[in-house]
Amino acid sequence: MNKDIMKKVFKIIMEIVVILSIVFFAYSITPKTFQNDTFYTIKIGEHIQENMSGISDFLPGHKGLDLQDPFSFHKDLPYMYPHWLYDLITYKVYSINGFNSVYLLTCGLSIILGLSLYFINRKLNKSLVISFLVTIGSLYCLKDFIAARAQLVTFILFAFTIYNIEKFITTKKIRYVVALIIIPILIANIHSAVWPFYFVLYLPYIVEYFITLIATSNLGLLMDKITLKSKKKKISLEQYNAKVDELNKKIKERENRVESALNGTYKLNVRHEKNIKWLILIAVVCLFTGLFTPIKDMPYSYILRTEQGETTQNISEHLPLVLINNMNVIIILLMLLGLLTFTRTKIKIRDFFMLLGLIALSFITQRQVSMLVLVGNFILVRLICALITNFKNKQSKEITSYLYIVEFSVVIMFSLIMGLNSTLNIVNKRNNEFISTQDYPVGAADYILENIIPEVGAENFRLYNEYNYGSYLLYRGIPVFIDSRCDLYTEEFNGSKGDDGKYHGRDIFNDAMEISRLETDYEGKFREYGITHVITYANSKLKTELLKDSKYKQLYQDDYFIVFEKVK
Repeated sequence: MNKDIMKKVFKIIMEIVVILSIVFFAYSITPKTFQNDTFYTIKIGEHIQENMSGISDFLPGHKGLDLQDPFSFHKDLPYMYPHWLYDLITYKVYSINGFNSVYLLTCGLSIILGLSLYFINRKLNKSLVISFLVTIGSLYCLKDFIAARAQLVTFILFAFTIYNIEKFITTKKIRYVVALIIIPILIANIHSAVWPFYFVLYLPYIVEYFITLIATSNLGLLMDKITLKSKKKKISLEQYNAKVDELNKKIKERENRVESALNGTYKLNVRHEKNIKWLILIAVVCLFTGLFTPIKDMPYSYILRTEQGETTQNISEHLPLVLINNMNVIIILLMLLGLLTFTRTKIKIRDFFMLLGLIALSFITQRQVSMLVLVGNFILVRLICALITNFKNKQSKEITSYLYIVEFSVVIMFSLIMGLNSTLNIVNKRNNEFISTQDYPVGAADYILENIIPEVGAENFRLYNEYNYGSYLLYRGIPVFIDSRCDLYTEEFNGSKGDDGKYHGRDIFNDAMEISRLETDYEGKFREYGITHVITYANSKLKTELLKDSKYKQLYQDDYFIVFEKVK
């Protein structure tokens, strides 16, 4: 068989194998058991569906959302629905076939994420093998973040943000501008809490532009150009054209010298990308996309309000990263440092600042590890491809012409290994339930709905529950003390800003945390909130105290949860 034909056949086979492997692996790592946010997502979507008369309700200037919480027993808590569109879509999917539909949606989004990472890397860097290997590695590192939550959609949108920025810089085509304007509108409605991060992705490009602009500018030549234009009417056209040609020659000679100097920079790949100046204009235009939502100023104010509160100190994903406990980040950092330290590979200025910023953010809050993996995977592929290109350039054509056989072998072997791993993952999760009875009070919720609420009346029922399973109770239609919509229960979101610059309202979140840890007088807090019943973990400190307290009577207990009633 002709060698060129064989290369094409091998390439087609590799492409098919790679796509199937990514699909299979992405499906295998998608958890079947839901996290707590999924439960309130479904219920809020149902509430939105029942209260909307048409999609026009959610356009600027129309009725919009009610912006009130209907699910906790606390009265008049404002709620801004930070991912209303995702909630609505999830509920519509849930309406088809319950949790099965939501699970399949999550699997589909996981697969789309994997294929997006792969194809974006292929478009930007060409290498099939490296794009495949790094995509699988990225999916593995992101597996803890893959869940039926709005963040899974925004991962995909952020990946395409990078793609469209890179393509616009190189081509300046209008379709990439359109995409870059549509993406933040989608993010503002799907997951407004992360909307500001869209602009963080622009910053390294803007920094690179100004650094290279300063490095390549020459004030003298610029002044000569301005002076020549001012004399245009005072000299003949021939003289003017001659001086323009002379000046352009000087500019060209200087550009060549600067380019030669930049090419000699140590470890930095420096290029003056002229189209980035238009990227700055696009970013400015996109600043107004946060207005295209029915949730008022939520895209602009959410992070600012959150940072003023204490919720980030009590939720694990918001806590600072402890490097020794995160092997994935250690491996990523070692790979990047190894490439930059022990090879002649150069890194673009924007990539350097992007990595520096994402690493810093990851150490501040470990949830940003997902963005380090997501965006860092494109940079890692670019560095590895540059290393391989340097290697190929030093080899004879005869050797490089047969490298496709090595690539084919690597893809097939790795795909077989991943196929085995994916099969084991699928087998292991086959018998998993959508709802973990260890984490969520399934039996206790049944008891409350069948025995307690009918007896005392829904209007008289006040239940204290802990943070981690409140969303499940909400999903079951039980009015909650708190759930994982932590912003709802903080002063920054339910209060108003005072003259001192701080928000004043109801700090239900901290009260819930202190009660569960017995850091406050639980009886006093229960009186304050009018608590009639308590549900807590079967092994909690609070349970131990309530069993000793004569004012509380045990009504129900299973292996994981216990329910008390306050004796009048």
